[in-house]
Amino acid sequence: MAPKRTSTSATPAMNQAAIRQIINDRIAAALEAQAANIENTDNTNTNPEPRETHAARKLFSRSNCTEDCKVKFATVTLIDALSGWNSYTKPIGIEQADKITWGELKRLLTNKYCPRTEVKKM
Repeated sequence: MAPKRTSTSATPAMNQAAIRQIINDRIAAALEAQAANIENTDNTNTNPEPRETHAARKLFSRSNCTEDCKVKFATVTLIDALSGWNSYTKPIGIEQADKITWGELKRLLTNKYCPRTEVKKM
């Protein structure tokens, strides 16, 4: 039979409530530190725009899209992508389509929007 562990220290063992309290205190301190870091006005690396804004600007400039056509251009682009996704999911079912991996989705999009014949022409 294995020996039982005995403690010679006078400190009592921690219970679940004490452990939860320590975790909650640490989380609260981390959230406060993060909020203070975000509000740092001396930080020159802050970028108030979402990441997608930069990509959209590049897309608009490549397409020579005028200011009054940007919403229409973006909407048509998204609708085209949605119709492609719907045409893919219809025969196999939405449950199966949701199970595809990121690599498979990239391959499908590349085949649809960047066919090899067009890429070779570039």
